Amino acid sequence: MLGTADKQKRPNFLVILADDLGFSDVGCFGSEINTPNIDKLAASGVRMTDYYAAAACSPTRSMLLSGTDNHIAGIGVMAEHRNFNLKRWNVPGHEGYLNHRIAALPELLQDNGYHTLISGKWHLGLKPEYLPDQRGFDRSFALLPGCGNHYGFEPQFADSDLLQFFERNTPLYVRDGVKVDLAANVTNDPAQFFSSDYYATNLIQYLDERPTDKPFFAYLPFASPHWPLQVHKGYRDKYKGVYDDGPEALRQRRLAKLREMGLISADAVAHDVVAPDMSEWEEMTDEERALSARAMETYAGMVENMDWNIGRVLDHLDKIGERENTFIVFQSDNGAEGASLEAMPVLGQRFMDVIGKYYDNSLENIGEYNSYVWYGPRWAQASTAPSRLYKMYSTEGGIKVPMIVNFSPWTQKHGGEIFNAFATVMDIVPTILELAGIQHPGKSQLFRGRQVEALRGKSWLPFFSALTEKTDLSAAPQALHTVDDPAVGWELFGRAALRSGGWKIVFMPRWAHGKGAWELFDLSTDPGETRDLAQDDPAKLAELVELWEEYVQETGVVWDGELQPQPVPDHGLERTSIIGGDPLEDTRGWMQTRN
Repeated sequence: MLGTADKQKRPNFLVILADDLGFSDVGCFGSEINTPNIDKLAASGVRMTDYYAAAACSPTRSMLLSGTDNHIAGIGVMAEHRNFNLKRWNVPGHEGYLNHRIAALPELLQDNGYHTLISGKWHLGLKPEYLPDQRGFDRSFALLPGCGNHYGFEPQFADSDLLQFFERNTPLYVRDGVKVDLAANVTNDPAQFFSSDYYATNLIQYLDERPTDKPFFAYLPFASPHWPLQVHKGYRDKYKGVYDDGPEALRQRRLAKLREMGLISADAVAHDVVAPDMSEWEEMTDEERALSARAMETYAGMVENMDWNIGRVLDHLDKIGERENTFIVFQSDNGAEGASLEAMPVLGQRFMDVIGKYYDNSLENIGEYNSYVWYGPRWAQASTAPSRLYKMYSTEGGIKVPMIVNFSPWTQKHGGEIFNAFATVMDIVPTILELAGIQHPGKSQLFRGRQVEALRGKSWLPFFSALTEKTDLSAAPQALHTVDDPAVGWELFGRAALRSGGWKIVFMPRWAHGKGAWELFDLSTDPGETRDLAQDDPAKLAELVELWEEYVQETGVVWDGELQPQPVPDHGLERTSIIGGDPLEDTRGWMQTRN
């Protein structure tokens, strides 16, 4: 433990996480969306353009709070999918919740004198023993599932219509471990509940109520702009007409802006759009185009609203005199969401029929509490370009995300700079711990009476400390991770990748827009993954595949050659029991007992 005098000198931490935000969806990363507060954060901080998360929400969150791989931290498979094949996923690291093999960042900070706060989306476990108050947070207000209606609204489904899809994506909240019954905002009133507004307001309240003799760790994980796409009309309508020329026109504008801003190289080749089941803009009817553009307008409004709320929190840090002593990071949890829920066979027409019965997705109503829309793969790939694909894929479009670091001692000399150094979300924990003067227990010491796994991330403190001594970036260190560091791997549902230096291998099953074999890319010249070099450089391919096999052994990835679509029950068609060994066990039941 550190003494009181030392505690007062330690920095605060604010980690801001956007949900399904694409690489170019904020102004300082090339967007037309109005994000002045995030842009201001970048102007006095640095933008990282070679920063990686996982391919989906909960795996990234497990890495962010553990500093290690998601296959070690418990989210080798997402809880929503684990019970589709319990035998396959019944291995350590695939529990579907943040397990106790790791020392969670808030636990480590809490044990060393920090006041720890979360206000926003959790998605790391639903049972009482898995909730934020049990994993090191002194104060917590949390959305437990992967998403929920942003106005806190749920239709009164008839039993035959309550598909498991909706049951798993409810506005289910807890405060300090106790269920919160929200009053649904059925008037679309900005003064009533809306997720991003409430999360920011609640965090500000927590900051005001904190013990001022302790530094704080504040975690603000938004549920925005994850579907269902919903926001107050005042935000949505600011973008009326902006997207009337369709996603390909937006994609080209974004690519031009990225090149102009120096966020990608002038000669970067963009990967082709992958959307075989979606009509081209010109082939759609006028009504279809209008509805699609309105969904994108709503998405843009959600991003601007999130930015406004980030501004409120940053202004409050100024008000309480803590801004200069707060290490702030802003990032997305994965690439843009490109799912076409209406085209998924597992959901089918029954799903669309239920949406039509209980929601109003008319043009004027899109974005309101009783609408339920998403925007699909073409809009998503306007955001992820020049990268390949989007969320749920281990290609660049699924795992490469925007990242801003703002910490006055590190960035005051380099405000507005762009860093192209490779880094990952696993680096957040070791960086924060080193700044706080806290040693991770590793495998050599017990933590809270249990043995935990070592960190796989790398602290940024040496890199940024060296930068503060340089005025010329050309003389500063050029890499956070070097070829001497362990290779970094990704895997989710058999969609795999590994990176070492500027080289990357990707395995995409044929049923997931892939070749069913390893591909090899040189990201230094081909960030869009457009030229497979596997045949041209078999030696390099073999070298990275060997590193992949080491990664599998070290992390426990389920990689047994069964790289085919796994049997999936018709969970969109029937409401099935989830009682048993699944981490989603009888959630509503225990919630009722905790009121």
